[in-house]
Amino acid sequence: MKVLALGGPGAMGAVAVRVAATLPGVREIVVADRDLTAAQQLVRKLAGTGARMRPLQVDVTDADALHAALAPADVVLNTVGPYYRFGLTVLRAAITARTHYLDICDDWEPTLQMLDLDEAARSAGVCAVVGMGASPGVSNLLAARAVRELDTVQDIYTAWPVDVPDTGDGQDEQLLGPDGRPSAAAVHWMQQISGEVAVVHDGKLVRRPPLRPVSLTLPEGRSGTAYVVGHPEPVTLQRSYQPTGQAANLMVITPGTLAYLDILRTDIDAGRLTNETAAADLAKPSLKRALRAAARSVRFSGPKTLPPFFAAATGTRHGRPLTVLAHLAAVSGDHRGDATSALISDMAKGTGIPLALGLAQMLDGTGLPGVHPPEIAIDPDRFFLDLARHEPNQAMLLRNGAPQDGVVIERAPVHALARS
Repeated sequence: MKVLALGGPGAMGAVAVRVAATLPGVREIVVADRDLTAAQQLVRKLAGTGARMRPLQVDVTDADALHAALAPADVVLNTVGPYYRFGLTVLRAAITARTHYLDICDDWEPTLQMLDLDEAARSAGVCAVVGMGASPGVSNLLAARAVRELDTVQDIYTAWPVDVPDTGDGQDEQLLGPDGRPSAAAVHWMQQISGEVAVVHDGKLVRRPPLRPVSLTLPEGRSGTAYVVGHPEPVTLQRSYQPTGQAANLMVITPGTLAYLDILRTDIDAGRLTNETAAADLAKPSLKRALRAAARSVRFSGPKTLPPFFAAATGTRHGRPLTVLAHLAAVSGDHRGDATSALISDMAKGTGIPLALGLAQMLDGTGLPGVHPPEIAIDPDRFFLDLARHEPNQAMLLRNGAPQDGVVIERAPVHALARS
């Protein structure tokens, strides 16, 4: 199989390329980017690690160049962001070229638009998996594992860490690109903390302001407050599992950082900042906004004992109320998940490795034509077993009594999961 890696030299793309090169069935990877030098450097760095590679200069805004790159490829790994600008363009081009497609889209707006291309993809015989990273991606598959424990589904929440202790989440390293400008991930983040975002309320997809607090009560005595952020999970989980209550994607974040994001949100919504200038300010905080945030931080509650990265669902099983928590096992302390997996603590690995493992399942030829979210297209049991094999601390997980695939499922017979 010939793989086109769009945005391959980027932090997340490079990890995906490295892992994909070792997969059986991958014979060639074309590392494509608008920066040809960066593509050449990655090809040299990974030479001899698996599949043969070659660099290619491609700007995804150049329709002819994009089609020429896609046409000879069997599948494209698209890591060019932000996806609210480029995602729909690349997927449309892939469908036209009849090239299978995977991406790490983490914006809910283009996710809706890309899901609407399902019929076109089916007609073209193209299998497209949208949002196969950490969140979305791993988070969706944790939700799939939680929902599997239920007969009926009421609420679903997914959550990821920003700056909580012991996660080593590396957010600061991801705010600026090599050129010193705000990264696509940082610009995306500003898009998803401003305006209105998609959530599920009473079973319906609606739009609400972001950064709203959600106080959670979870199994094993865990509780705390997390905050709504725009992301694709509510959009796809609502379609996949039809919860009758609430669904949202949450940030597990400390009050001080949340307060600074709230200041940026205020200034973006007022037109004083763009997504790009807000992202630059977050990378190098201004004194004026820091002082405003310090005063505002007292309004917010902290995450307390919430796991840093998890999915939780509530509903019924055998007619009785049940809350199910699915999270990754800890790599330090006990195995209850008080520290997140080392894989998820590194944004590049946590996003790039799942993308490559999604490709591994597509290589089997089991993918169905159409545009699908991870929870529909990817087998969660196989995925987490594969993910555990790429976890450098798996031996520690097993010594600590964690399950073989590194996923911990906890249950509690409670009626209420959250209040906001």
